[in-house]
Amino acid sequence: MITSDQRVLSRRFKSGLSIILNRPGAINSLNEAMLDRIDSLLSEALADEKCLFVLFYSTSHKGFCAGGDVKELARLGRINQFDKVDTFFRKEYGLDLRIHLFPKPVIVIADGITMGGGLGIAAGAGISIATERTRMAMPETRIGFFPDVGSTGWMFARCPKGYPEYLGLTGYDMIGSECVRLGFATHFMKSEKIPALIELLENIELTTGKDKQGMISNLLVKISGFLDFNIPVNHDMDVWVAKYFAGKSDIREILEPLSRCHEQEKHCSEVFASIAERSPTALLLTLKLLRHNEGRSIADVFATELKAAGFIAREPDYIEGVRARLIDKDDKPRWAPDSIDKVEADKFIP
Repeated sequence: MITSDQRVLSRRFKSGLSIILNRPGAINSLNEAMLDRIDSLLSEALADEKCLFVLFYSTSHKGFCAGGDVKELARLGRINQFDKVDTFFRKEYGLDLRIHLFPKPVIVIADGITMGGGLGIAAGAGISIATERTRMAMPETRIGFFPDVGSTGWMFARCPKGYPEYLGLTGYDMIGSECVRLGFATHFMKSEKIPALIELLENIELTTGKDKQGMISNLLVKISGFLDFNIPVNHDMDVWVAKYFAGKSDIREILEPLSRCHEQEKHCSEVFASIAERSPTALLLTLKLLRHNEGRSIADVFATELKAAGFIAREPDYIEGVRARLIDKDDKPRWAPDSIDKVEADKFIP
């Protein structure tokens, strides 16, 4: 059995520090103790002038990190311990923001499933590497939550037009190099090269004197032989997403035109199927957050999402969604209310 202090391992090496997620039975889902441990290790890295960069990776063959420990958060909600729920989100978002603003380069090898809290770590890194096994998505509305970890803000700076809305509302799965194409990872490599890459990085000798961006450039030069820069494009899908999703403020503004669309018909039908199974309250909140957080500073985005997390965690759909999808697994959530038309539009105001 892996004890709480073994769920996040560390390795100090010549020029940096590795932070290694080690909760394989839960695909490294983050609990509060893990957040505290990672934050403490970042403090060590910051205080050590000889530590020039931080490397994140995982011991799990299934994924880097599947997210936060949502089952535990739902359990706490069921017994009305919302103070502990609030504390978790405050620590998670605080850690994510710290990684975004960390003055030393951060590298994340996002091999396998990387969602929720895993995206929160990877999104703040200067170098985030996907492999052919990487699967990134924001499926939160399916359990009555919303795409968080700053994504309602940073997606607009990284994703092609319309994809923040499309990915946030539908939970579309990005696989492999598509994670780079859509702005969720910075680079792509074959998973078979990961051990050699880690060995190189943990034995590399860097010199000081460069700023953070200069150090990132230096690191990329040294690891470029591991990277595959041939990222396929999908122009037709990009045009379709931009046309039907960009800038929309009402879900009905999206669905009504899609009902008449004749291009990308497979994707159109998938959107309707996906929207139909998601929490109406969570969908409305997601679109409201996207419109509110577009163009805002990352600190402001996290502050707004923290308020939203406190709100949605107290709504019945979150506990019900976790029950239906992750605990009982009957896939029959009873949303309240059960349609977008019945959701009070001003129930949550950022």
